[in-house]
Amino acid sequence: MAELVHYATANGVATITLDSPQNRNALSAQLRRELRDHLNTAAADDAVRVLVLDHTGPVFCAGMDLKEAGSAGSATAGVNEFPEILTRIWTSSKPVVAKLAGPARAGGVGLVAAADIAVATTDATFAFTEVRLGLVPAVISVTVLPRLLPRAAHELFLTGEKFDARRAVEIGLLNAAVDKDQLDAEVGRYTGMLALGGPTALAATKDMLRRARAADLTDDFADMLELSAGFFAAEEGQEGIAAFAQKRPPKWVPVSE
Repeated sequence: MAELVHYATANGVATITLDSPQNRNALSAQLRRELRDHLNTAAADDAVRVLVLDHTGPVFCAGMDLKEAGSAGSATAGVNEFPEILTRIWTSSKPVVAKLAGPARAGGVGLVAAADIAVATTDATFAFTEVRLGLVPAVISVTVLPRLLPRAAHELFLTGEKFDARRAVEIGLLNAAVDKDQLDAEVGRYTGMLALGGPTALAATKDMLRRARAADLTDDFADMLELSAGFFAAEEGQEGIAAFAQKRPPKWVPVSE
């Protein structure tokens, strides 16, 4: 059986590529399994500093494979497995960049939202099509709703209307929308910046961004002071400070191959 998701690494960047263009990179059982396995591989590799979710063909991801979902068992399996994939992306200790040269629908938008940074071409489009199929965008709401402006979320979840990449930037789904010939460079710009961060500091910063804030400001400052002081004293923080003083890259910055 031909592989539907490919994995490659270079210069500290792991690229995970959806390659099932015949069904618009839909989230079939095989694609879900391979995507999950490659996410695990990247997480376990200390040489990997950043992940990129890429795709072949004209569509990033069309959502769940509706042909497989025609049977109740397959549909249930897909719904039950997808949260694990979204969680692995959302909670990844390494920054994840979604790279779109085409549309995303339903579950595909959930993948985009789970990533830390998302860049698409200006002709990419998006839609939450679930309600038009008599379904609810429930699972993807966990990653999508924290990204979107509330009014836009109500409008787009309830209507299922298609929207373009420029609006996706405006409502918080994307970081940037660029022309096709600029996509590689823009993604490279982000991955290059992300690779400059200390790996432990990046993981801790991701945790900090996800955490619920303390209700009391004094408690919140106390927690953040403890976190900050710990990193100033830690080996990684000391290396970063020394590298800055010595005008050299820190030891964690990947060396170009």
